[in-house]
Amino acid sequence: MREYLLTILAAALVAYLLTPTVRRFAVWFGAQAVPRDRDVHVIPTPRLGGLAMFGGMVAALIVASGLPEMRKYLGDGEVDVGKALLMSGGLIVLIGIADDRWEVDALTKFAGQVAAAGIFIMQGIQIYVIPMPNGESLSLPPAYGVPLTVLVVVATINAVNFIDGLDGLAAGVVGIAALALFSYAYLLSKSNGMTTLSGATLTAAILFGMCAGFLPHNFSPAKIFMGDTGSMLIGLLLSASTIMLTGRFDPAVLANGLFPFYVPLLLVPAVAAVPFMDMLLAVWRRTNQGRSPFSPDKQHLHHRLLELGHSTRRAVLIMYFWVGLLASGLVGLALFDAAWITLGATVTVALGGMLLMLLTPGRRRRGAAAEREGHGDRDRPAERPTMPV
Repeated sequence: MREYLLTILAAALVAYLLTPTVRRFAVWFGAQAVPRDRDVHVIPTPRLGGLAMFGGMVAALIVASGLPEMRKYLGDGEVDVGKALLMSGGLIVLIGIADDRWEVDALTKFAGQVAAAGIFIMQGIQIYVIPMPNGESLSLPPAYGVPLTVLVVVATINAVNFIDGLDGLAAGVVGIAALALFSYAYLLSKSNGMTTLSGATLTAAILFGMCAGFLPHNFSPAKIFMGDTGSMLIGLLLSASTIMLTGRFDPAVLANGLFPFYVPLLLVPAVAAVPFMDMLLAVWRRTNQGRSPFSPDKQHLHHRLLELGHSTRRAVLIMYFWVGLLASGLVGLALFDAAWITLGATVTVALGGMLLMLLTPGRRRRGAAAEREGHGDRDRPAERPTMPV
């Protein structure tokens, strides 16, 4: 655990300290997000926060390479994790910088994402096996493993990019997912008598540290956005950890049967389930109204939470709650024998969270109205302009 704590600390500290410098550079460079009608922010906000996150990743890899036990999992084995993350991450960051400044077209970004997946494959990060319902592992030849790896990388990057809609949302959600992957890999290895040191666990630890270090600058009201530079980078690392964890554990030696074998493949869809559902509902809503499915509107999930009376911060925290609940539920099912206890606890917490989410803004609105009535109109302060959403 000492090795992981050091890498998490290095990633978080460097990302945190670099962000103010990157913010000033983004303003000078002209990489700023100008407010649009459907946006929550009201002033131009610098992008390129992913550049500071990349610096955190590099620092963490340097620290890890200086630890004797960890060094062999970075480049001495069949999978060169350090080289893969640096090369593919560097490529993604370059494309992200160009997009945050000049808005690169979708085809160019897609080509860069495929190229980053190709770098993973060349360095040994690839899906080699998939779990079968009968409990056995099916080995995949390159003709199947390569395109499946590319699909996972591209889908994960774009899922994270879609999440990036509110201050601190993407960094927090991916940080929760990374912590869940790290806990899953570390605790499952320890409980089954396996080594806890692996490239997959290290990647998840670095990703968690990057997000934790950047989040204080990005939480509402955000001083800087991660931009496509950051959303594509953290999506890339999330896919790398997922791919390396797939097939790492032999179902024959796992205490809880086959389910833990599926957790890495289930975790990313579970984390992205809420925004993906929002995306599907948006496409259905727009096409049902005779509009293009890509036409913007103000009826996304975070817009609806704001309309219910939640603040921007509270809306983000609500998303954190649901993502954390789904992720912890999956990890709990993988680690503990009593599945019904885990499911019961998850459902109970979910019901409590749903009630608080729906009732709290109503109480706040009633309390504010009662306070205004008690003071009278002559004591009411002048209204301040509200933030457009």
